[in-house]
Amino acid sequence: MAPMKRWIGSGALLLAALTASAVPVGAQQKVQETESVDVYIPYTQFTLENGLSVLIHRDPSLPVASVNVWYHVGSKNERPGRTGFAHLFEHIMFEGSQHVPEGEFDNLLESAGGANNGSTSTDRTNYWEDVPPNAVELALWLEADRMGWLLPTMTQQKLDLQRDVVKNERRQSVDNQPYGRASEIVNAHLYPAGHPYHSPVIGSMDDLSAATLDDVKAFFRTYYAPNNASIAIAGDVNVSRVRRLVEKYFGGIPSGPPVPNVQVPDATLSADEHVVQEDAVKLPRLYVAWHSSKIFTDDDAALDVLAEVLTEGKSSRLYRRLVYDEQIAQNVSASQEGRELAGSFWIVATARPGVSLARIATAIREEIARVAADGVTAEERERAVNGIETDFVRSLEHVGGFGGKADLLNEYNVLTGDPGYVRKDVARYEHVTAAAAAAAAARYLVGKPAVWLSVVPEGETELAAGSEDR
Repeated sequence: MAPMKRWIGSGALLLAALTASAVPVGAQQKVQETESVDVYIPYTQFTLENGLSVLIHRDPSLPVASVNVWYHVGSKNERPGRTGFAHLFEHIMFEGSQHVPEGEFDNLLESAGGANNGSTSTDRTNYWEDVPPNAVELALWLEADRMGWLLPTMTQQKLDLQRDVVKNERRQSVDNQPYGRASEIVNAHLYPAGHPYHSPVIGSMDDLSAATLDDVKAFFRTYYAPNNASIAIAGDVNVSRVRRLVEKYFGGIPSGPPVPNVQVPDATLSADEHVVQEDAVKLPRLYVAWHSSKIFTDDDAALDVLAEVLTEGKSSRLYRRLVYDEQIAQNVSASQEGRELAGSFWIVATARPGVSLARIATAIREEIARVAADGVTAEERERAVNGIETDFVRSLEHVGGFGGKADLLNEYNVLTGDPGYVRKDVARYEHVTAAAAAAAAARYLVGKPAVWLSVVPEGETELAAGSEDR
């Protein structure tokens, strides 16, 4: 499960004024009351001879610019026994390249007043630099150098060092974190061994230990080449000048080999799978996940709306019943996790002290069945869509960082092939009716097999949910 709810690509309504500046505060209410708004983020697009896809969006409203690079590689592209490579490279890419000594990547950007970061998912790896406009050339040069000239500096010592960093990150954020292994346990049951989503993005300790220098170099040559990348430059920039800079620094990088296509049959469950994990936690927590729809489909949007109806706000279905009325849960959340190859719908609820997760599981089943049978009200639908719209507009107040306009252009370009997909994305949500949200509950959740993971305090397995609560 993603660490936070996905608003990027959520397709909420966006003011046409986004084409030139941020949304005025007083205009947001008008946006929410409008049935249809023409949405467009203007961009210039071209492709270099080596296959690098380039997008430039000019937004002079603030003196800031962002350089954002997406590589179409994530944990789904790894092979069994060699997991965690994409995330490993997220670390290695900051550790110097042929013309950038180790430690200088961050130092150069910080000296210019910039900031940078990166992240890895099942489907992609991204890197960005937010800088003053006069430092765009620096950011482009740094990105080009690690794309084209990282391998000459790739040594066994660097691999060992960053492998240890990732292992320590896994210990801190997964293995020794309360509830830290929950999502990877659920995914391991939701997707069979060998499926691209079976293994965690961070990889396993055994696989990280087994990785050789040749393994890592081969992975880089295959996936970190211009023909598998998309770069978006957004902000207060001169389009012609940026184009010349991109051609200057990236044009000489050779194209890589054809990227292997990842195709798998749809994963299915034949029956509910009940899993119990004893952990060093004080409160039991229930994780439920069903197979659902891929990203950017109509059903993906309907399930996003359904998630809002179920758990967003104090008047939502599950919050009202579990937290407010029956007071058996501390909190509850739902999310649709549409991804490139498959999707999953999650509900997570933390019980109050001493409450059996079986009670919570029963309530979840009943409320989902009630939504499917009785429907979603027009008010619930409107509130849910407005919430998605508002969060999306807020994310687009920024040109850079995670979820800003540069990031969004790359997401659409890499995952749909259409950087201007925002219009179609908006249409998906405009077309979600109350009936469609209820139908999504019936199609994907009611009576459908799911993974039910009970994380309980050590020695208290009697608090777990199981088949007996059906």
